[in-house]
Amino acid sequence: MTHLKNDTFLRALLREPTEYTPVWMMRQAGRYLPEYNETRKRAGNFLNLCKSPDLATEVTLQPLARFPLDAAILFSDILTIPDAMGLGLYFAQGEGPKFERPLREEWEIRDLTIPDPYDHLRYVIDAVKQIRHALDGSVPLIGFSGSPWTLATYMVEGQGGTDFLVIKKMAYERPDLLHHILDVTAQSVTTYLNAQIEAGAQAVMIFDSWGGALSHAAYREFSLAYIQKIVANLKKENEGRRVPCIVFTKGGGLWLEAMADIGADALGLDWTIDIGEARARVGHKVALQGNLDPAVLLSNPAAIQRETAAILASYGKGSGHVFNLGHGITQFTPPENAAALIEAVHELSRPYHGV
Repeated sequence: MTHLKNDTFLRALLREPTEYTPVWMMRQAGRYLPEYNETRKRAGNFLNLCKSPDLATEVTLQPLARFPLDAAILFSDILTIPDAMGLGLYFAQGEGPKFERPLREEWEIRDLTIPDPYDHLRYVIDAVKQIRHALDGSVPLIGFSGSPWTLATYMVEGQGGTDFLVIKKMAYERPDLLHHILDVTAQSVTTYLNAQIEAGAQAVMIFDSWGGALSHAAYREFSLAYIQKIVANLKKENEGRRVPCIVFTKGGGLWLEAMADIGADALGLDWTIDIGEARARVGHKVALQGNLDPAVLLSNPAAIQRETAAILASYGKGSGHVFNLGHGITQFTPPENAAALIEAVHELSRPYHGV
């Protein structure tokens, strides 16, 4: 395999010394970029874009052509697994993802099976290989999946943007059924992420977008326990190098200590928690990724520089910080503001590193 020219991101995840704080952005390949919108138009729709390795490669590389980012992230969607399970994923115009066959009946839940990533998800594995080849060792490639709880919310509710009443009713009334969904999904995620690693992903991230919707006890039972099972069974090395794992629970600031104990290399933080406080609570166990409010990128370069400086100062000296947004970049972000963020991180972080 090609020698990695810039491994700053991987070293930061392993809390090894770096010359500066590396930066990438969640949803960095997306609708804020005019070139992405052109490619999506050519694809016809979002699912076609995800399911074409050529187009997925094209959009993965677009932000790297514009900005000196320290990592690329596979262009895909968290709902590829439930789609491969046969739930009938589709995207309604202006309404986001929906499923034709949400899991409501006990027999449907009992019939749920683990999809073979080399069969039903072959297009993702092919995209990983193709992107990795196209990157030619410039920066590392991140693979990813949704968490079992987050995937289950879509699988049971049938769509996003709900108040989670259907799945929460199941959690309290028939926890056995929900645990079955989560168990099959956790095994599916593990197999899927390991296939991405074998195909060339050099780090992996688990997105627990809806973990913050759970109660204190329910989060541990229905979300964290299953993420821990995945982390324990991930392939830890490939090509003679450690493959770090990042876990991100949006709204998970209450549970940082518990999250730091599950064996992941890094935790992603949303913008509701101070990164210095998070580091004081868990920093000796894990690296931290985050955590600028994406709305800051709607302002101006002076404000972006100020807010970036505040996060870097809060984290303080030393490695173990990957700069990112607290959630995905908004589609209304001017690309020049994304450029201002990346420049600010690279420039302002250097004094926090080195002897």
